[in-house]
Amino acid sequence: MNKAGGIICLIAGIFSVFAAGATLFIGGVGAALEAEGGETVIMFGWVGLLMSFVIIILGAIAIGKASKVLGGIIVLSSIVGAVVGGTFVAIFMVLSLLGGVLVLFSKKKPVVQQAA
Repeated sequence: MNKAGGIICLIAGIFSVFAAGATLFIGGVGAALEAEGGETVIMFGWVGLLMSFVIIILGAIAIGKASKVLGGIIVLSSIVGAVVGGTFVAIFMVLSLLGGVLVLFSKKKPVVQQAA
């Protein structure tokens, strides 16, 4: 289940990079037009981009290694990204939250020793 969770996190992270880019674009347009809160939207975009890269890296690690700590960090990063990253990023962070839960509850396979 950790491989499935890692793949889900990778997909969610890649899509949320594009969502963070859209948030940055909208914030940039708002700041250029001197709209109220344009700089705040830019900050949301940067945090969303950072959390997206964190999710991509942790998802890639989760494909090869089952760890409860890794799953917990993915879940925590997904929640931070959803709360602080903006609406577009939050949509895909829900998907990475699902992947983090899969990694969190995956079981390590027992090591099978071969007879000599």
